[in-house]
Amino acid sequence: MNVFKRDATLHDFSWQNLGDIKEGRGDLGEEMPVLVYRLMQYTMLDVLTKDFGADKANEYFRKAGFLAGTEFAQNTLDLTVEFNEFLANLQNSLQELKIGILRMEAFDPDTGNIVLTVGQDLDCSGLPITNETVCNYDEGFIAGILKSYTGKTYDVREIDCWANGDRVCRFTGTVM
Repeated sequence: MNVFKRDATLHDFSWQNLGDIKEGRGDLGEEMPVLVYRLMQYTMLDVLTKDFGADKANEYFRKAGFLAGTEFAQNTLDLTVEFNEFLANLQNSLQELKIGILRMEAFDPDTGNIVLTVGQDLDCSGLPITNETVCNYDEGFIAGILKSYTGKTYDVREIDCWANGDRVCRFTGTVM
């Protein structure tokens, strides 16, 4: 059976496409160095940027991050709990999976707007300073998680990044 079977759904990807990693990587295990992840991410970004331009490449990364965040939330998080418990579960999951250390800096319960930081971020911590924000995938990932939990559409933007000289990535999430 082809796990990448095409159908008429909105997206062709689903969580099940990730397969049984424990079975498939019995000797090597489920973890790999961050270097390998970044090698895939930044070479893909380079190819997309050369073919489509930086703005379009970043848009694709946000869209992919959104899909990943949605699938992640729907398949690993309890979306029925109160906000504080949801946030604690999300923090634990991101740390256990070594994606980063999530902290909430601000949340407005009236508007739903949020400010989050991610320390030791998988995508950028340790990168050379280029005076730019580079975590477009993370913007989409966070937006997908927030949409899955709240049902609201968020515009998530990175305002601080390791690559522009900060030591945490800071994201604002604004309800659209």
